[in-house]
Amino acid sequence: MSFIKIGVFYDGNYFLQASNYYAYGNARRKRLSVAGIHDFIRHQVAELENIDVRSCKIVDAHYFRGRLNAYDASQRGDLLFWDRAFDDILMAEGVTTHYMPIKINSEGLKVEKGIDVWLALEAFEMAGLKKLDVVVLLAGDGDYVPLVRKLNSLGVKVMVLGWDIEYVNENNIRIVTRSSQELLEEASYPLSMHSIIEDRAKRNEMLINNLFVSNESRKPVMVENSDVGEGKTGEIMSLKNGFGFIKFPPNNVFFHFSNLMDSDFQDLQVGDPVQFDLERGDEGQDVAKNVRVLAAY
Repeated sequence: MSFIKIGVFYDGNYFLQASNYYAYGNARRKRLSVAGIHDFIRHQVAELENIDVRSCKIVDAHYFRGRLNAYDASQRGDLLFWDRAFDDILMAEGVTTHYMPIKINSEGLKVEKGIDVWLALEAFEMAGLKKLDVVVLLAGDGDYVPLVRKLNSLGVKVMVLGWDIEYVNENNIRIVTRSSQELLEEASYPLSMHSIIEDRAKRNEMLINNLFVSNESRKPVMVENSDVGEGKTGEIMSLKNGFGFIKFPPNNVFFHFSNLMDSDFQDLQVGDPVQFDLERGDEGQDVAKNVRVLAAY
């Protein structure tokens, strides 16, 4: 039986911004699910091509992103752990990872260079070698327009999953992510993901809900025999992307930036002594609420 062969290509930084938005800037407070996105893609292709979803197969998937070296990552809390955890997710879904070292520019800022070129070269090569019918781009940069045109010349259809989102992150910085209009116009199947996800008529559809990591799939660290209550004290163990962990034996306790009192998340440092209320979260784990930084003596 013949089937449609799909290749999926992630601009990692673009995907991260979209996932951060739903985790910290949207009422869902959940990250995007790679497995859910792949299932969504297969169903969308099946609908647009008017064939059975069982005849739509993702035969190739690649993820591209710049990454800090091991030393720099080790200086940023649990970044090495979370990088490895996400690698495990990608590996479980059959996604091949491609990382380039993040460079330091003339102004001393860390910048990601060459990822879009690498993605374009890989997508074009794989489309030819594996005779892909549909190439899916999770990307929004207009720099990918030449790639789409080249793929079109091969008779390969291109689906673009784009997000137009805006929110204020944990550091009180306004984050804006936009999809190039030219890129969307060149694509065979341009999908406005933010509109699809927020469509009230589709809010309870399983396909939409499965785009996000479910509470059941998480495996939180439980604090055994914890004494839930007010006025607990500990010190900050790690900070990342609007959340952190407080050292509170026998394990670390999670907190979100929205539960800070009289402090800004960007002012926190690992080792800061804090006072907090220990409560039971929706998933049964212990979480810190009403977190206040204590004066160091």
